[in-house]
Amino acid sequence: MLQAMFNAKVGDDVFKQDPTVNAFENMVADLFGMEAALFFPSGTMANQTAIKLNTNPGDQIICDKWSHIHLYEAGGASFNSGVNFNLLDGNRGMITAEQVAAGINDPEFYHAPLSKMVGIENTTNKGGGACYDIAELQKIKQVCVDHNLKYHLDGARLWNALVAKKQHPKQFGVLFDTISVCFSKGLGAPIGSVLISDAETMHKALRIRKIFGGNMRQSGYLAAAGIYALQNNITRLEDDHRRAKELGQVLQQLPWVAHVAPTETNIVIFEVKSPLTEKQVIETLKVKGILISSMGQGKLRMVTHLDYKQVLHEYVMEHLTKIKF
Repeated sequence: MLQAMFNAKVGDDVFKQDPTVNAFENMVADLFGMEAALFFPSGTMANQTAIKLNTNPGDQIICDKWSHIHLYEAGGASFNSGVNFNLLDGNRGMITAEQVAAGINDPEFYHAPLSKMVGIENTTNKGGGACYDIAELQKIKQVCVDHNLKYHLDGARLWNALVAKKQHPKQFGVLFDTISVCFSKGLGAPIGSVLISDAETMHKALRIRKIFGGNMRQSGYLAAAGIYALQNNITRLEDDHRRAKELGQVLQQLPWVAHVAPTETNIVIFEVKSPLTEKQVIETLKVKGILISSMGQGKLRMVTHLDYKQVLHEYVMEHLTKIKF
């Protein structure tokens, strides 16, 4: 990947003159069967741009209570776009068409916010890497069509869902108005996400990216990493999924673990027994060189990834069984 970055041909992407960025954006758009794409420094900025494109101030977004756009984007939806959320009580971060339909405000009832966008996260972060069935996403799409709602996919970990469910990007491209996909997580690139939509919408996105401070000059060096990741790092996600499932199996057997969420992809979510605290577990594992994170509300998270090799996996598995509290 580094060699691909060093060899990249670059130009000024502020003026759309970087050939590697242009090639990368076209590659991602074609992969999803959509018209255009735009390269962003982060997934949060790509999501926030989609929200800005799909809503007006005072509008409401319908999404799961654990959605990244609600919990982990620093209140950006309200700060940047002046919108609020109708948070649905889904299953592991996934919502249904029935829930969405029930959550739509009557557009004639002007006392309530105008329902404008449905946000989907696939795979779900706080839901432990859970993946949607395409059939349910199609049902939600029909609800959006019936009620004139925009449909956005936060696909930061969509690559994992594609591998786990044996799905194709074009199945998502025909459903969603806007899709963000990330290259700096499971695919191992150092930075970057891409927002995809129709040509007119992505032309508007150029201005919003500028407003958000997301323009970059010779960013072809970064886009080259994304191209390399697309071409080389998708199928190997199966290894991450296998190791995550093995971690989940080990955690289930430990006396200090209260619950382990189902593990579908590369995220393992677990809870510990009282009076043990999240901080105690994080600090104890850190001493052994094992870094995990807190998701809040008693949930701890382990994530397998490109740099988590088999030798490290065996080390973690062994030490988990030896740790005493």
